Amino acid sequence: MTRSAGVGQATLERGTVMRAAVLRGVGDVGIEERPVPEPGAGQVVVRVASVGVCGSDTHYYEHGRIGRFVVDSPLVLGHEAAGEVVALGRGVDAPGVGQRVSVEPGVPDLTCPQCLAGRYNLCPEMRFFATPPIDGAFAEYVVVHAAFAHPVPATISDDAAALLEPLSVGIWACRKGRVGPGSRVLVTGAGPIGLVSVQAALAFGATEVVVSDVNPARLALARELGATETVDVRSASLADLHRPPEVLLECSGHAAATVDAIRALDRAGRVVLVGMGGDELPLPLSVVQERELEVTGTFRYAGTWPTAIALVAAGRIDLDRLVTGTYRLDQAADALTAGRRDPQSVKVVVHPQL
Repeated sequence: MTRSAGVGQATLERGTVMRAAVLRGVGDVGIEERPVPEPGAGQVVVRVASVGVCGSDTHYYEHGRIGRFVVDSPLVLGHEAAGEVVALGRGVDAPGVGQRVSVEPGVPDLTCPQCLAGRYNLCPEMRFFATPPIDGAFAEYVVVHAAFAHPVPATISDDAAALLEPLSVGIWACRKGRVGPGSRVLVTGAGPIGLVSVQAALAFGATEVVVSDVNPARLALARELGATETVDVRSASLADLHRPPEVLLECSGHAAATVDAIRALDRAGRVVLVGMGGDELPLPLSVVQERELEVTGTFRYAGTWPTAIALVAAGRIDLDRLVTGTYRLDQAADALTAGRRDPQSVKVVVHPQL
């Protein structure tokens, strides 16, 4: 297990500086010194031990925008983070200094109708790490609301604690698709989100989990992680599955793959759109109507960390197996482009303290 060294609260005197990897423009990320953030009321400072690189980070690096979110000023990327609490703001009793935590990177206003209904992921005032203009966790320290710094046991590594964030996406997708004991699930796309969705579906009780992709290495990893069947759609068709799945967890974001998967679903099936592709999707409406399919989107997650922590701590889900590369903070550009250079890359992490 990888642990970060303990740092006491006394190390965070006013004026202390830290390093951060800052995106200054398309393809331009560099190390800058910034003041260590000070915790406000209800907040904690976390010394960051591990940060996963997400496809959204790479997209901002390569294109400078995702939809309506535009990088028009320097931005710190990274939203899959874990570390150790080193300072407490006013009114915070827990987590305490020295506690290892996984950071839930989106803090809602907690007062709007969506928050009060329990759908805080849909809060219109959400402040989410690495979503312009909010800085993320490619830095030595971050500040976060204490309620969103989730304690993790010693049995969970720093890298796995950081990857509780993408796991939460998979857990939320399974909840939206009502995956349960005996479910037959199709996961399209064997990237990091698809692979955690496979594991989440199995943990939720699915007995058949089929995974489709075009990358043989990722399909092999899906089988290693428990997929009951894999389909290389370069040479095989989802239409030939021996039994139609009940639930589709669409993690590829690829329009043609999505349509083919919808056509493969059983009657009264459930379509959960997880992957971020284009803004529009040609929906096979006659299939949706004649089979009475349910189609839903997902946006991040809400209330997933306790489940994610419990499943990883119990050994039901293996997040460390997804890590295919580790980088120092000053190698952030290499981390952001690892997937482009290596087709066998799955998930890379940055260790800001190195």
